Amino acid sequence: MWIGCVQLSEARNYRTLLWRPAPRLNVVSGLNAQGKTNLLEALGFIVTGRSFRTSRLAEIPHWGTEATTFTGDLVRGETQRTVRRVLNRLEDGTWQSTGDPAPEWARVIAFGWQDLEIVNGAPAARRNFIDGFAGRVYPNHIAALLRFRQILARRNRLLQQGSHDAAHAGRLQPWNEQLATVGMELIGRRRKAVAALQTELARVYAALSGARTKVEIRYRTSLGEATEPAALLAALERRQREEMRRRLTLVGPHRDDLAIEIDGVDARAFGSRGQQRLVGLAPGLAEVVPVTEAAGAPPGLMLDVALSELDATVRGHVLREVQSAEQVFLTTPDTPAVEGAAVFHVAGGSVTPA
Repeated sequence: MWIGCVQLSEARNYRTLLWRPAPRLNVVSGLNAQGKTNLLEALGFIVTGRSFRTSRLAEIPHWGTEATTFTGDLVRGETQRTVRRVLNRLEDGTWQSTGDPAPEWARVIAFGWQDLEIVNGAPAARRNFIDGFAGRVYPNHIAALLRFRQILARRNRLLQQGSHDAAHAGRLQPWNEQLATVGMELIGRRRKAVAALQTELARVYAALSGARTKVEIRYRTSLGEATEPAALLAALERRQREEMRRRLTLVGPHRDDLAIEIDGVDARAFGSRGQQRLVGLAPGLAEVVPVTEAAGAPPGLMLDVALSELDATVRGHVLREVQSAEQVFLTTPDTPAVEGAAVFHVAGGSVTPA
């Protein structure tokens, strides 16, 4: 899949834009705060209807505008689909997103500075990463994740409002059963996603680093190897007294984590800055093959300042690796010499060929 003609109106610092990126490697250069990341955000929004930077729609429109539009041609072989999405300010000041659904085969993978949190951030960052990947590979995952969050919120509200008596425990039981069913569904898909990622991750990290270094990613849950909802239900019941005292759900996929190791040691504690940078970048590149197999078409790849803090040799390895993908967008403050790349310059919300 690749993105053809792009039109933006009132999207962050882009008042209007008509741009035709190349179907392969696009290098987008420019100084800081000129609109490079904003451009990638807009491309991702066309495909997914979401921003990879923020969950707040109000942050995306240009200041003072009432409506923002994103339009792009999504191309797969001889098939072309034009997708248009609109953000409108409602009377109460909130923003509403409407527009065309992207075709099933349209996928994008984005890497930005925030993805370093995969390595050294809180467990929530790693859960978000694996859920994002699972959502690109398994069509029902995001819907199940949203359903789980709704169940979890309602169960937590009940824990916060109730007393410690038997009647309150009885009111929790239906929510325990729902949380156990949907929670084990999520855990099962996350485990499959980690297994699908592991083989490619080992290959990609070796290709990027140029070293015989073993990288391993594992799913960590307090439920061990259990696969049935009964295991999660039993765990909830064992800790229910403590949960009622603390007024919080203490077991489930919302408490799980990923372990990322380099040569058998924790990458967070013992990896160098350069290793951590590569471990943050490698999982996104490792998604390309499994996502291609799931979608039936290669995903678009958006890399925001991905070459920063890498030495010249490793930069060369990264550039060789990304050129094996289909369409790639690479932002950079400078302009690296990349054979066959289309190079564009961004300044003040305009994009011109360099």
